Amino acid sequence: MLDFWNFIIERRIDILEQTLQHLYLTAVALLFAISLGLVIGVLLSRYRKFSGGTLGVLGVIQTIPSLALLGFMLPLLGIGAVPAIFALFLYALLPIVRNTYTGISEVENSIIEAAQGMGMSPLQILQKVELPLAMPIIFAGIRTATVINVGVATLCALIAAGGLGEFIFRGIALNNSYMILAGAIPSALLALLLDSGLALIQRNIRTWLRPLLLLSMAGILALLASNVYAVLSTQKSIVAGFDAEFKSRPDGYPSLQKKYGLYFSKTRDLDAGLMYQALKNGQIDVISGYATEGKIKAFNLRVLQDDQHCFPPYFVAPLINAETLKKHPSLQEILEKISGKISDTQMRRLNYLVDEEQKSTQEVAKGFLKSLGFRTAVVRQGAADIVIGGKKFTEQYILLDIFKCLIENYSGLTVEVKGGLGGTQICYDALKMGEIDIYPEYTGTAFLVILKANQETQDKIMQDSQAVYEYVKKESKIQHKVRWLKPLGFNNTYALMMREEQATAQNIKNISDLKRFIDK
Repeated sequence: MLDFWNFIIERRIDILEQTLQHLYLTAVALLFAISLGLVIGVLLSRYRKFSGGTLGVLGVIQTIPSLALLGFMLPLLGIGAVPAIFALFLYALLPIVRNTYTGISEVENSIIEAAQGMGMSPLQILQKVELPLAMPIIFAGIRTATVINVGVATLCALIAAGGLGEFIFRGIALNNSYMILAGAIPSALLALLLDSGLALIQRNIRTWLRPLLLLSMAGILALLASNVYAVLSTQKSIVAGFDAEFKSRPDGYPSLQKKYGLYFSKTRDLDAGLMYQALKNGQIDVISGYATEGKIKAFNLRVLQDDQHCFPPYFVAPLINAETLKKHPSLQEILEKISGKISDTQMRRLNYLVDEEQKSTQEVAKGFLKSLGFRTAVVRQGAADIVIGGKKFTEQYILLDIFKCLIENYSGLTVEVKGGLGGTQICYDALKMGEIDIYPEYTGTAFLVILKANQETQDKIMQDSQAVYEYVKKESKIQHKVRWLKPLGFNNTYALMMREEQATAQNIKNISDLKRFIDK
């Protein structure tokens, strides 16, 4: 507990900044949703035949997965606060519209008739009778929308909108529970605080509503101005987009800072699957990626040469739980049938077939194995004997299907695939605990992130691919009872990438060139 509080104290400025970003996203989206939602709800109460269809459409919008909606809006609205606010606005509409419509519709006809009998106009009836009577139900919808928005806003960190999701996703990637809690606890407290505040406003609505609205608008305008200033002040600089894992891992951005002295004036946290699209659209200038990524060709990107050898070798090999291997020793022979048979070029092509030509990973995996003369026809059903897992990017999904196809065609075992796991530490811990039996890992990742080789060892062997493999193979067996099988052949090292036309225009061929350009 003491360590956690020390972490909170150490990162208090970051936590405060991200909490304010989170509040900004939620508040702006909520004000827009309230403004439009009240209007739509009132109109539906007047034209009730349209209520079913309108509420149905809003209901469908709310069922769209948050990350899918954010990804869909990326080419339309870019990255940052704008698409995040728009997504939160859409998610907040349904409870506000539905409750406004329901609250007004449930006002008794006798009360409306009495108001008409007193000579009130329709607008006066709405302002002085219907809305006051419907206010408890309307506020319940606003409170529901607020809590929803605080939760969904954590995902907005994946499109560089900031907020407490940055801590949460970095913590997940690094399996750092303190970092996860540093994002999750303030998010939960923010939801409770806003809900309680709205309840208090509801009880004193006539006294507090107008000054609070003015104060909220002033605060939002100030934050908007600061965001505009931030954009204008960095628009001429190089903007980098990194996923949470690369930004925090010692072999990622920290390694670039240490080796090259490379510091970007602006870095944006992005989901790994969205970085390439953001780079292609010109919303960022540099991204972290992988040397065998299929989108390099598809998006016409330039991989900057690592001229000072910052990144260690990342040869891929199957990792297998020791107990699993003891129980099924044939797995080693089966999986090592493809050892050394996947080159960098081949892996990049397989990724390209999935990313650009939209072929399924199963189809690509089977096609590759067939080209090597392996059997691929058997597909087993029933309870799984073996569970294989992997991380959430294209290459890993392909490798999982290759492993599954090989095992099921050359043994009597049935395989279950669990792809899309959150990050390195999650996969490795799941393997150690026996929740998965096999997953593909990278030697450089194990060397620096999992086993945390000391500086002396790094300096001695880090650029020797065979020595790194032997080190991780030996230490994984000793420390964690995990077995490394033979590498598959390709080296999917980390890389920095730019759009080809931008790199050409600025004469940037390697990371040192990028450093010199930034320092100008």
